Amino acid sequence: MDSNSIILPGSQVEAVNVEGNSVSIHFSLVYIIKSMTGAEQKTRWKQAGQLLFSGVNETHGIPQCPCVCSGGDVGENIYTYRDMIPLQLKSHGHTHCSLIIEDQQERLQVQAEAVELIMIDTPRYIEHFSD
Repeated sequence: MDSNSIILPGSQVEAVNVEGNSVSIHFSLVYIIKSMTGAEQKTRWKQAGQLLFSGVNETHGIPQCPCVCSGGDVGENIYTYRDMIPLQLKSHGHTHCSLIIEDQQERLQVQAEAVELIMIDTPRYIEHFSD
């Protein structure tokens, strides 16, 4: 099965905006891992993106930006994605994130009713690699 996902560790957070019941996390740089069925190697890409939460119920630990994410969880309904976000993420229901921010005491935490990952610009190829 082909899969594309963002790897959270090393992602650069440019800004976190809270407006009304929406929270947007702007990534100036994320790393994308693409794998294809039957391929021996995967590829690494870089791109900018935005994780947009709407119908926000709770927020905690808004970081000082810019900063670097060193991992964490992003969840939608019954699924929790650890240290990654699948591309094409768009979901309604119970959504959340708990991101670890380097050199900061608190995690960035959001609980909301919907989440959408919006990729910006064109992905740029970095390398082929083997596990």
